[in-house]
Amino acid sequence: MGTHEKQDAALQRFDVADAAPLLLDARGVVTSWTRDAQRLLAYTAAEVVGTGVRGLLSAEDAARVPELAERCRRDGGWAGLLTARGKGGRPVRVMVRVTPAEEPGGAPRWLVLLSDMAGARGWDMSRAVLEQMVTGSPVGIAIVDAHLRCVWSNAALEQFGGGSARERLGRRLAEIQPGIDSEGIETQMRRVLESGRPIVGYEHVGQVRSAPHRETAHMMSFTRLEDDHGHPMGVYYTVVDISDKHRARQRLALLDRAGEHIGRTLDIGRTAQELADVAVPELADFVCVDLLEWVLRGAERAPEPLGGGEPVPLRRAGQQSVNPGVPEAVVEVGEVATYLAGSPPIRSLTAGDSWREERLDPLAKKWATDIPGDRAATFLELGLHSVMIVPVRARGVTLGVTSFFRRGRQEPFDEDDLSLAEDLVSRAAVCVDNARRYTRERDAALVLQRSLLPRRLPEQDAVEVAACYRPADELTGLGGDWYDLIPLSGARVALVVGEVPGHGIDAAAAMGRLRMAVRTLAALDLPPAEVLAHLDDLVARTAREEGVQPEATGGQAVGSGCVYVVYDPVDGQCTMAAAGHPAPAVVLPDGSVSFVDLPQGAPLGAGGPPFEAVELVLAAGSVLALHTDGLLARGDEQRAAAADRERLRLALERRASSLDLTCRTVVDALVPARPDDDVALLMAHTRLLGDDQVADWDLPADPAVVADARKEAARQLTEWGLEELAFTTELVVSELVTNAIRHAEGPIRLRLIRERALICEVSDGGATAPHLRHPRTTDEGGRGLLLVSQFTQRWGTRFIPEGKVIWAEQSLTGPPD
Repeated sequence: MGTHEKQDAALQRFDVADAAPLLLDARGVVTSWTRDAQRLLAYTAAEVVGTGVRGLLSAEDAARVPELAERCRRDGGWAGLLTARGKGGRPVRVMVRVTPAEEPGGAPRWLVLLSDMAGARGWDMSRAVLEQMVTGSPVGIAIVDAHLRCVWSNAALEQFGGGSARERLGRRLAEIQPGIDSEGIETQMRRVLESGRPIVGYEHVGQVRSAPHRETAHMMSFTRLEDDHGHPMGVYYTVVDISDKHRARQRLALLDRAGEHIGRTLDIGRTAQELADVAVPELADFVCVDLLEWVLRGAERAPEPLGGGEPVPLRRAGQQSVNPGVPEAVVEVGEVATYLAGSPPIRSLTAGDSWREERLDPLAKKWATDIPGDRAATFLELGLHSVMIVPVRARGVTLGVTSFFRRGRQEPFDEDDLSLAEDLVSRAAVCVDNARRYTRERDAALVLQRSLLPRRLPEQDAVEVAACYRPADELTGLGGDWYDLIPLSGARVALVVGEVPGHGIDAAAAMGRLRMAVRTLAALDLPPAEVLAHLDDLVARTAREEGVQPEATGGQAVGSGCVYVVYDPVDGQCTMAAAGHPAPAVVLPDGSVSFVDLPQGAPLGAGGPPFEAVELVLAAGSVLALHTDGLLARGDEQRAAAADRERLRLALERRASSLDLTCRTVVDALVPARPDDDVALLMAHTRLLGDDQVADWDLPADPAVVADARKEAARQLTEWGLEELAFTTELVVSELVTNAIRHAEGPIRLRLIRERALICEVSDGGATAPHLRHPRTTDEGGRGLLLVSQFTQRWGTRFIPEGKVIWAEQSLTGPPD
């Protein structure tokens, strides 16, 4: 047999299939013997079974049996080389593997596998063989003694610094590699020495002598070395450089953090600041984000070119530093940084390319101008030595630049750092552009909202008003709730609160149409129930024309709610009607709160019985509180009506120094900062006109009374100090009373009201409205109402249960708006 054949035969004996098995009980007594075992050691089963295993081993190895038994119990088995004693005392070198063979419920037993190593003596692991293996290994390997002093190391370990193998001998790790975490590494070594359990995969991150300017990472493993008696001799450890993998993990972690923290809001400045916060300190020591002015305004791309030789202003949108207070910044967030044409930031801005400088010239020419003298400094003074500038580009448009600097650490930026910075800025750029587009759309939406809701409520003497509006859509600030105050004839006012289903711009647009319709119907001076009836017909007809299904919601007026209240300050009369809307609350002058028993009515456009109106008289100083149902809603929780009213009652009973403050306090008490439904609250503090502000006369249907009516009106104007309006007022009284006598029937009444305007009213029992005529030159009559319309600010007709009222107003506060 040749040499290779002998080696193959020896190797085959390591196979479990060729092993000779035998069984031992818990005391080490042989309980089973096989033919393979007999062939290996020449003993028959009768000679061995029932005897102790010690008799099968050499004297030296027999003495180790108690120790090996303990290790088997502790570790669940053992494997190693032993010398067996064959029949006649013949020594047999065997590979032994011991594994538990205990059966459930049975006594402990051990399976022993014996493999003949006689043919493998050429593979005995001598010192020369082991040194040959480890010396040429690319993995750094070292052995320390029980006192953790180096006793051996291979050449590969020198690549990590600390000198040659000869220089390491007898020295501790702190002496070999000053600056690394020697205490942490030696703690792991002691743990292995004490427990005997190896430690695999210990990661050490820091700087070593071989790479003093960069962070490195190494994977280390530790194994205890024992003598033949199992006593610890030292620790064998390996070192593998995993710096590339470590940096890759860091980059992935940073990108993951960027995805989590950048762009959490649609605020441009906050997004820029989030970019700077994420990049420091993992990538850079100082980061600043500068954006073009039009970006921060949310405008479209500026048409003017950049970099035409003139300095370019950029506004600092965000910055961060490893040092408190950001001492490297020469401008603060929100201030303008004006960069010189041709400077690296402007070249990057105009070309759209990144720029990196591993080592900045400390005496380089400054990049920016218009820097305050107390902030001007060179790179050397700021301690900045390496830089990357990355343009903020999204959808093919450059929005600004981001500058990354290193100050404290000596390692300059490399290509991998630039690639990572570009990934970060690219992600942030999309978020900045989304925020810019949102800002533009939100500004447009706010313009729409301001055009739909009253900028300020009209001034009048009937009520003092305050309103509070809180939309559910906090991003756009748009909603479907609205409120309004509409001056009516006779010093009266209409108070309106309503809501359209849904939120956002669609609901706001539908609300705007509905509000305009209410104002148009209010101009007709119709009673509240009739206003809602006409509004209901309009919504239903519009829905049919647009093909809207009855159950459709969101951005449609179908299903809207509205409460319409008319208040007369002459006598405190209050008339109201509701369509699918909560009834108003009333705070009486003594502070007590009650709720109007007002029929709800069907929502607008839904169809249903006629709307019912309620009339009541309010004392001066009462407060009407009109609100949408969002005022009493808390998330998805639907409370009982009684509980809702009790919460509102308690909130209204709290007095504040002003009506505006009371209105805001009520909303704050009942509505969360981010409500699930839009909220509108309109509060009106009622007033009554004094007796000295109203004068009225009952007139008979006799043409002769016209002159007396003019005289009474002139006398009243003199008492009020309004003599300059006497001529016009006498003309109006003459024409209106004459028309009532000539064309109407029933009792005639003349009333003058002095408020912000002088109001002249003539009521009669007729049911037909007069019409303004344009007579020809040859006509002898028909010019009465034409003269009234020319000499007064406004005039009109309203119907009352007893007939109609024709009225005309003359301003007392200046020319009409």
